[in-house]
Amino acid sequence: MKIGVRLDVLVFTIALLSVPVLSDLILSKVDRRIDLTSQIARITSTLKVPDICLLLTLQVENAGNDLVSEVLLTIPDNQAKNLAYLTAASNEGKGKVKASAVSLPVEVVHPKGMPPALTFYSVSLPKGLGKGETFTLDVLAVFTHALQPFPEEITQANIQLVVFSDTAHFLSPYTVKVQSLIVKLPEARIESYTKIENTKIHGSEIKYGPYENLPPFSYSPIGVHFEANQPFVVAQELVREIEISHWGNVQVTEHYNLVHGGARSKGEFSRLDYQSRRYVGGASAVRSLVAKLPPRAHSVYYRDEIGNISTSNLWSDSKMTELEIEPRYPMFGGWRTALPLDMACHFRTSCFRRREGATLTFLLVAP
Repeated sequence: MKIGVRLDVLVFTIALLSVPVLSDLILSKVDRRIDLTSQIARITSTLKVPDICLLLTLQVENAGNDLVSEVLLTIPDNQAKNLAYLTAASNEGKGKVKASAVSLPVEVVHPKGMPPALTFYSVSLPKGLGKGETFTLDVLAVFTHALQPFPEEITQANIQLVVFSDTAHFLSPYTVKVQSLIVKLPEARIESYTKIENTKIHGSEIKYGPYENLPPFSYSPIGVHFEANQPFVVAQELVREIEISHWGNVQVTEHYNLVHGGARSKGEFSRLDYQSRRYVGGASAVRSLVAKLPPRAHSVYYRDEIGNISTSNLWSDSKMTELEIEPRYPMFGGWRTALPLDMACHFRTSCFRRREGATLTFLLVAP
């Protein structure tokens, strides 16, 4: 496995060496923060660019003479396939006069001459950047399946360890003047991590950088092996049925097929150890599930393949209804369960009227 990883990095690096520079944009400052405290990876970047100012937080600067209307973001294909959410927003002003963030259009693009191992996203700027102008962007990316259990199998008494891989240098088609990276972990227990220049560790955070004057497509692979006992709940299938009656009621039925996607459980399960030593005999097990339901949802009912389950708590107010479910048995790595969930919603909180000329349309907001 180690040899395969090294070969992949070598091929990826060789491909980047032959890539042309796209424009005269410069990222004058890049601040990245990777949040690994849950089963999904959240990467927040602020970029600032001179002559174009890109915010990740990116600060972008336009060092050329031509007007620039977009900023390109680069994500390796092996990460892009697990990208669940990507957003970019302007971040202009300072202190009390700081303007509210404005979301910017983001779309996949295919620049010519780029290697096949990269996926490019174009962020459209609210107005073109002239020579010497700067702009700051906040970028949020959310990835699923970014944490790999290692070892892949554990016993009930073992803690769960996972591996995360990324790059210490911000991968970009532009020159980066200054950049830093902070990796936030759920626990202070770290089995191992990549140590390179300007690496510091403080509690559950690892800081890489600052690094200065990085060329386009600079790439420095890093890996972190750490404790992560949070359960990895994955909905492999969800089927939702919505029935709207003539009497102002909306009935919703959801069928979930859930699996614990963390390290697979091996050996026997001890109910005694699980009950008496809850944080030792199954620290990464799924003990309960929380469902965020629509406001004023009522007649909530859930069950499994055997029948009704009465172990639950329901809270409701005008803004949200929250259901806490305790399954019939705890879910360890690789274990599965099927969970049908029924609820009723008021028509006035689920449907909205829209009149266009003589046509009256009802819009259903699915829970």
